[in-house]
Amino acid sequence: MVYAMQLTTIFLGFIVFGFSENIKGPAIPKIQFDFQLNESQLGTLLSLNALGYLIACSFTNALTRIFGIKIVTVMAFSSMIASGVLIYYSHSYPMFSSSYFLMYIGNGMLEIALAILGARIFVKNTGMMMNLTHGFYGLSSTVAPLMATGLMQVTLFGHTLDWRGMYMAVLALSLLPILAALKSTFPGDDLPLEHRIPLKQLMRDPVLWMMVLILSFGVVSELAVGGWLVNFLEKAYGWDTVSASGMLSAFFLCFALGRLILGPFTDKMGFVLSLIVFSGFAAICTFAAIAGGESYAFLFAAAGIGIAMVYPTVMAFIAKRYPTGSDTAITFTVTLMGIGSVIGNYLIGGVIEWVKMLAGEDTEAGLIRGLMAGYGFIGFCAAIAALCSFVLYRMLNRKNELQ
Repeated sequence: MVYAMQLTTIFLGFIVFGFSENIKGPAIPKIQFDFQLNESQLGTLLSLNALGYLIACSFTNALTRIFGIKIVTVMAFSSMIASGVLIYYSHSYPMFSSSYFLMYIGNGMLEIALAILGARIFVKNTGMMMNLTHGFYGLSSTVAPLMATGLMQVTLFGHTLDWRGMYMAVLALSLLPILAALKSTFPGDDLPLEHRIPLKQLMRDPVLWMMVLILSFGVVSELAVGGWLVNFLEKAYGWDTVSASGMLSAFFLCFALGRLILGPFTDKMGFVLSLIVFSGFAAICTFAAIAGGESYAFLFAAAGIGIAMVYPTVMAFIAKRYPTGSDTAITFTVTLMGIGSVIGNYLIGGVIEWVKMLAGEDTEAGLIRGLMAGYGFIGFCAAIAALCSFVLYRMLNRKNELQ
């Protein structure tokens, strides 16, 4: 019963997490229009909110040691509910950006808490179970863009929800995992301090730094799709919001199926070899989709199969390599990943604006080339993740430490 409630908390947590992260795709063009933001400003907005996520990652482990995962998890979901209410009432850009910032703090706290819980619980078939739980993130992410598009058109009491009401309604779902968490007990909080691997010792391990690089580039490639694919398809190919959101949903369907179906193979192939294969596959699909044009747009969705495997496989690797220091190792890795996410989102917007300026700032051709270059950067990040994984594979193979 205890294990069932723990799984319920994790599964519901990742479902809500997937919703909160990926309803932004259809909302971004409307937010951009309402606040009159250009692509560079939009990239800055996403980067600033990723900063909230980063800040949360930096203090969540400390809160977990003080209060335990249960309270921290409830705090994370509560902040997401509060941010939904504030987004609904935000009619100025400073108010909106602050509310969005709070949502990402909640997301950051939640990701650390769920990763720590998974590392403590899944001591067998770690790769499969990590991918399974993260698969629920993929499933909700698949539904999120279409659900967001539908909710923005719902009218209640003569008032259309639009993107503000949609955010409030979706983030209110955080109440469900709060109820599951309150009924759960969580392991590992009583581990004596002297049994934990200190951060200074972890930082001397070059393998952990390679994991930081792999995770950073992989997650930038993953998360950027939610923020930029709909925008790319609408502006580069003239797709309507429903069609573009459908392609984003297809990406997350491939994303979810990749984790649910291919998860067991990570244990059999080995974690690092899996990272090489899957991140490389994502890069190839992304580059081929851009080079092939609109008729090859389905490859944007297919890339989700590969990039989906990076995050949970890295978490599984960390849980296996640092069994008594996974809390600290996960927090350290994900915090530095957050820095990469901030830089990555900013660079994507910057690349688009730079290429657009070179190719003709006020021309349709310039916009299309800029968007292609920006999306090419997303594929480039996946390729770098594959390259870093290859370097790590050789490093561990020489030491006979492959997992």
